Amino acid sequence: MYEKIVAVTDRKLALRPFPEQIRRICGMRPAALVLREKDLTPEAYEKLAESVLEICREFQVPCILHNFPGAARALGVKNLHLPLPVLLSLSGEERAAFNRIGTSVHSPEQLRAAEEAGAAYVFAGHIYESQCKPGVPPRGLEFLREICGMSRIPVYAIGGIRRDAGQIREILDCGAAGACILSDMMRA
Repeated sequence: MYEKIVAVTDRKLALRPFPEQIRRICGMRPAALVLREKDLTPEAYEKLAESVLEICREFQVPCILHNFPGAARALGVKNLHLPLPVLLSLSGEERAAFNRIGTSVHSPEQLRAAEEAGAAYVFAGHIYESQCKPGVPPRGLEFLREICGMSRIPVYAIGGIRRDAGQIREILDCGAAGACILSDMMRA
């Protein structure tokens, strides 16, 4: 099951010291780990990324940096996840510095914009009720099915997803390439 899961970080939710939590997650052998620590300065993010990359390499788990292209370039990381507006603002030369750039989408129109901007994959959500988006209704499985049906690139569901085989099966049955799990991985 974990080969279909992309672990997404939020160090504020970790039950243990962050490096220990990353080691625990990487030990589960997810398809990838996205270091999503949006509140950090670029310098602090780069320093944290350096230590997380070391753990990911040890476990041979691909690490995708998030929202800090400068840190990714400085560390030689070729996989990057960006908010859609940031992706759309990159020049062709800036995009060429990376092998794979992904983004998050919340509508069919955003999916089309992501594809046109050269995204290699998208995270679509939020699918289920999520602690990260309190009071915001989930888009649900029909939304996911619609996005997967129209997408020319891999779609990963995100939002309120647990390490639950039944839930993962629901997502895969919609045509998703996999599931992104944040809270449940940080508390594993």
